[in-house]
Amino acid sequence: MSRSLYLPTDELAGDLPADSDLAADYLEILAATSIDNQSFVSDLIDVLEVSAEQDYEDVDEEILIREDVAKGAVDRIDSRVRALGNAYPFALDSSGTLLTYTPDSPNIGETAYLVSLLLSNLDSITPILSGSAVYPTQPEIDALRLYFQYFATAALAAEVQGPAWSFGFPRPDGSGFVKKLTDIWSVINDGEVKPHESAPKSPKDDQVDIFACRVRSDRLPGFLFAAAQVATGKSWKTKSLKSHIIDAFPSRWFLEQPATKMIPYHVVPFARKDEILRDDVLIVGNILHRTRVPRRVAEAASLVSRGVEIEAFDQLKFAISLIKNYLNRARI
Repeated sequence: MSRSLYLPTDELAGDLPADSDLAADYLEILAATSIDNQSFVSDLIDVLEVSAEQDYEDVDEEILIREDVAKGAVDRIDSRVRALGNAYPFALDSSGTLLTYTPDSPNIGETAYLVSLLLSNLDSITPILSGSAVYPTQPEIDALRLYFQYFATAALAAEVQGPAWSFGFPRPDGSGFVKKLTDIWSVINDGEVKPHESAPKSPKDDQVDIFACRVRSDRLPGFLFAAAQVATGKSWKTKSLKSHIIDAFPSRWFLEQPATKMIPYHVVPFARKDEILRDDVLIVGNILHRTRVPRRVAEAASLVSRGVEIEAFDQLKFAISLIKNYLNRARI
């Protein structure tokens, strides 16, 4: 098994526009898993040069394409720095040539970013980690997905500035569907949980992974109320909740349906290009992605300190340990 990461050069220097997120991810993973915690932007150019298969009209054209790939990666990293602040676990030097993995022990926001980065580059998504000695083990992958569910819960809590529950199956407290829904609605206090006789008899989560709300002090309807699908697979965009939480979900599980309408959210670990985000929102509703989740997770810590309930938030310290152990193994 090779220690080397794989850079899919056909997606960077082919006929299509270069995937700057992919190039940026390559540099980030390379820095995080290197002994010296560093990667050079020139590493991209070197790999592109070695693997060049396309015939260019002249050498100048070839050099220009490689420099464009490098510039695109740097620009994307700069955008991540601006979006994430202290939740971004890398630093780019002033010359834009060296990327450094910075934390000795990642904070909770940085950990959310690293969990998202690894999930974004599993075999089914990109080939960057494929076949390398730093590819996560199956137990690590299972844990990454579990913790991303908990990070997503914390992020949605911060998004609405209120309590949030990890409703996706299996639930952290091991509760059944109706029991958990009833417990949540004892706080939400809008509608009456009672399954219709036609509802599925053995539901797991009925597509909803997180509920979060910001109920008013009078405990009356008309408040900020979100329901989210958490998705880590390549087909995430096919799993929109937009119609489901309007039609099927309340009709199945409530005798008196909530007057307050749920806002659909999707939480994914992927980096999303600015130019395609509008279409994401049109399809799945509001979206929390890799350059939004970590900062929201960091904000959630202040909610917990004020006594706001965020289910499974106490489990996130184990995600920090998971990432530290993974990186220690990857650097050997």
